[in-house]
Amino acid sequence: MNTGPTVHVVVPEGIEDPSRPSGGNTYDRRLCEQLESGGWSVSRRDVAGDWPWAGESACRELQRTLAELPDGALVLVDGLVASVVPEVMVPASRRLRLVVLLHMPVGARDGGGSLERESSVLSAADAVVTTSEACRAWLLEAYALDPAGVHVASPGVDAAAEATGSDGGRNLLCVGAVTPGKGHDVLLAALSRITDVAWRCECVGSLSKAPEFVQDLCRDIGGAGLHDRIVLTGPRTGEELEASYAAADVLVLASRGETYGMVVTEALARALPVIAPRVGGVPEALGMTTDGRRPGVLVPPGDADALSDALRRWLAEPDLREKLRDAARGRRIELEGWPDTAERVARVLREVGP
Repeated sequence: MNTGPTVHVVVPEGIEDPSRPSGGNTYDRRLCEQLESGGWSVSRRDVAGDWPWAGESACRELQRTLAELPDGALVLVDGLVASVVPEVMVPASRRLRLVVLLHMPVGARDGGGSLERESSVLSAADAVVTTSEACRAWLLEAYALDPAGVHVASPGVDAAAEATGSDGGRNLLCVGAVTPGKGHDVLLAALSRITDVAWRCECVGSLSKAPEFVQDLCRDIGGAGLHDRIVLTGPRTGEELEASYAAADVLVLASRGETYGMVVTEALARALPVIAPRVGGVPEALGMTTDGRRPGVLVPPGDADALSDALRRWLAEPDLREKLRDAARGRRIELEGWPDTAERVARVLREVGP
């Protein structure tokens, strides 16, 4: 039993559900584990509801959860839960020491009324922790927040075996829920332009978050005659996900927005180069080696032609593939782990706590 300082961590229900893998869920789980390993006493509170757009019953449950905590308690709340309920979070901030862990600003997704509501919550918090410098910059531009109270704790990554891949770099891997935001329609448009060369693209991720989008995508894949070359596997975790990474030659993303892009560092941990949009925190996650080499290719977001050109070059130029793979090997050994992430968060908690 840990006898160190106590932090109450409030997260959305279901972060342990293997059918709903996400970067935010992984971050929350690993952070709690690492804080406990570092001597913290972690009291995790899972709150039911379709966050961030939860209904009245979910908001009441969150209110009850916070009301049960003693005055002055140190509370770390996932931004998915906290961001758009100022009617709950602002009053709670008057008697609790609140830190909001923001994976992706809700205001960046929909704007409108969410901007004002999220701003109210973040302004009332004692501190905000976000997962990338890009997200921090967005917050400081969008909201009147004290820069000293907005911190960055980028996701860690576990060490992994180097991917074996294939001859010719033809095995493409895309990891992420199949939703409009992840840009699978852009990826399909790009791949449709290079059917004259050999490739196979495995798309690993939930098929239930945007069912109409998935239905349309499957129809378009069939219409393009690519049903045998683009495979939507559904979510994978554990050994199944590891096997997908091991068989891949390159990670391909077409996201319209990413706060960080944890799959980027997960690919780099396996020495896989990355072809992805220059959006949000993706350039930050991709990074460069200490000698200035980029382990992948960045293209404009939403640009199917640019993505197609990058993929064609990858498939057609062995020298480029080896150059990028070598840079990915260099970046691989420089990546930080989850203990580094937890220590950055712990530093904020110690500043806010008693």
